[in-house]
Amino acid sequence: MVATLTFLGAAGTVTGSKFLLQNDGRRTLVDCGLYQGEREWRRLNWQALPLGSETISDVVLTHAHLDHCGHLPALVRGGFTGPTWCTPGTAALAAIVLRDSAHLQEEDAEYARLAGFSRHDPPRPLYDAADAEKAIASFEPVGYHEHRDLRSGVGLSFSRAGHILGSSSALISIGAGRVLFSGDLGRISHPLLRPRDAPPAARTVVIESTYGDRVHPAEGDHPHKFLADAIGRTVKRGGSVLIPAFAVDRTELVLQALAQLTASGEIPAVPVYVDSPMALAALDVYRSQPLRQDLRPGLPARLVNLPDLHAAHSAQESMRLNEPRTPSIIISASGMATGGRVVHHLQHLLPDPRHTVILTGYQAVGTRGRQLAEGATELKMFGFYVPVRAEVVVDHGFSVHADAGELLTWLQELPTRPETVYIVHGEPESSRSLAVKVRAATGWCVVVPEYGEKVRVD
Repeated sequence: MVATLTFLGAAGTVTGSKFLLQNDGRRTLVDCGLYQGEREWRRLNWQALPLGSETISDVVLTHAHLDHCGHLPALVRGGFTGPTWCTPGTAALAAIVLRDSAHLQEEDAEYARLAGFSRHDPPRPLYDAADAEKAIASFEPVGYHEHRDLRSGVGLSFSRAGHILGSSSALISIGAGRVLFSGDLGRISHPLLRPRDAPPAARTVVIESTYGDRVHPAEGDHPHKFLADAIGRTVKRGGSVLIPAFAVDRTELVLQALAQLTASGEIPAVPVYVDSPMALAALDVYRSQPLRQDLRPGLPARLVNLPDLHAAHSAQESMRLNEPRTPSIIISASGMATGGRVVHHLQHLLPDPRHTVILTGYQAVGTRGRQLAEGATELKMFGFYVPVRAEVVVDHGFSVHADAGELLTWLQELPTRPETVYIVHGEPESSRSLAVKVRAATGWCVVVPEYGEKVRVD
């Protein structure tokens, strides 16, 4: 029987990861992510899989970010009933992510109903809380380097990817082939996590290319100078700082940096608010004793030590932050300002030049974060345009994605030469740029696949 791999997501774009392995009637979906960013991609979230969700035997998740796990409840709604394999860290974080995503899906549908701007009557969410709970119930945790037989000649093992807690590269044996999916690879210098593992041997390698066209700036002695300077300027003029941050991993890193800058006196001691229920829940996961083995040794039990740290749990607490009376720092999700509480804060803070918005991570094309990073003077939200008068700063010191050089290094650590390397999960120019680098450095066969393309892996 021919074993095949079909690229059903993260091909031609940086979100929506979905890769289908088929052999002898068995169909394994590696990652099941939501598309984010431009509308042409987001529309694909509503399309059923070509073969039908009910035909999928099982799902393998590399990590808990929404663009890798966020479509799983929709798969369940479509008829998927199999197991979902992932590491314990991914299981813990993905449960938080999926519950939050379902809540936002329901909230967006209700807002569309009340505002009357949906083409559906009544508007329906992509999935709801019940679908999310069914997806969470399908999780089957597998530890790093444990081999798991998925039946029908398919085997699975995870190795550390060092991107967020629980993140992994997945090696899948299918028929006579071995396919290695990098997942999102982290940086060796991640402040919280143990470094990624060297990759195992595989005939076929599928690697991400989020930062395939760039090299991170050298960290030097002060990796967060932009952050410190921006906070100092903002507080001096009586404003507040809004930091859109991914709830999983990025919020933890931002809090750690703020604690260090406050302790050293490089930024003034002002109240810091974490306004994301999902981020607060994720922070508890990072602090949990069973998952400490994923973290670097020697970290404090609480991970961060900020004397004036506050959690905004309720909607009322969140709304009070829209009009801060004194200078403060607000950390809120989502990191690319595609949804969540941060959008409300942007609506209120952007028109005031006293305030500052600090972007701390990758901003996909078509997102509000990308528009701000590229100098937008107006931003649309909730059907209205809001003027951008606040200062906007981009701090690249928080990136936990491997850059082009680090991606190439990971490939060069493969014990044996792969037959083919497929480059995915990047904007087109980023994927093409990494392909050129890998070919030049290795002489290997390197392909940037198209959306929907099917190849043999046996």
